[in-house]
Amino acid sequence: MNFLVKNLFLFGLVLLCCAPVAAAVERLHLLIPGGAGGGWDSTARGVGRALTDANLIEVVSFQNMSGAGGAKAVSHMIETAEQNQHVLMVNSTPIVARSLMPVFQQSWRDLTPVAAVIGDYGIVAVRSDSSFTTLEDLFAQLKVAPRDVKIAGGSNRGGLDHLIAAAMFRAAGLPAADARYVAYDAGGKALLALLSGETPVMTATVGDAMAMVHAGKVRILAIAAPKRLPELPQVPTFTELGYPLTFINWRGFFGVPGLADEAQKELAELLLRMSTTPEWEAVRARHGWVNNFVVGSEFTKYLETQEQITGELMRELGFIQ
Repeated sequence: MNFLVKNLFLFGLVLLCCAPVAAAVERLHLLIPGGAGGGWDSTARGVGRALTDANLIEVVSFQNMSGAGGAKAVSHMIETAEQNQHVLMVNSTPIVARSLMPVFQQSWRDLTPVAAVIGDYGIVAVRSDSSFTTLEDLFAQLKVAPRDVKIAGGSNRGGLDHLIAAAMFRAAGLPAADARYVAYDAGGKALLALLSGETPVMTATVGDAMAMVHAGKVRILAIAAPKRLPELPQVPTFTELGYPLTFINWRGFFGVPGLADEAQKELAELLLRMSTTPEWEAVRARHGWVNNFVVGSEFTKYLETQEQITGELMRELGFIQ
């Protein structure tokens, strides 16, 4: 090999090694088992935007499929598995809670766990002009007439936001069954109920309320985090106010049942690459989420642990036997 040819060959190898590797996942469809404006919706759309803004994937599409607290979307994933290998469904604590309730036929085990992505702490919130200016104001009213205070939430009874309300009552020394919880289809509709005055209080997670907090329309009375969040330095924790309560909701993604191991790995790696980008950090900070990336078999173990923790809380609060 003469000198010129040899150097051209070596230069070609350098170019080949340094060239960006094409993403194994070319397109992605994100299924959202609830309405617009809720935590599932914001998580899916936030992840999709970060993926495209960071040029990790060209096409991400979205589909909201409400119904039966997420059961409709789970059934859809199972029934259309063969043609939906490129679909991920976002979900969270409710898919674990529903697996503990005998009324549901499917559980997270009927799908393919791909990755947990974020954690979102529980909150209790009111309108900015509410007469409940502090958590103590709210608890004082609840102790006198708990059934007079309607509490909006974006999940079914026994679901995530109901669990937050029940846990809040327990922390205040009140019977969890006394919570007058009003269920709405996703956090967006619960937020509208709060803003319209239909309900005076809402239990949710941080991400559900951040936009309205920044807009000055909603005030968070307390957050169920171990310490104050950098994104909400003015909001006290339940614990610092004297009510020991921490409650975090994980959110992550599931593939269809029978998803090939290689496809599962590629999807998990795609989300992990996204987690290190400034585009994702902007999305995370805007919603007040905390990173909680757990992938593959570790995600399955994580779900099993969450099932035990959630089950203990649901039994204690009387939602299951």
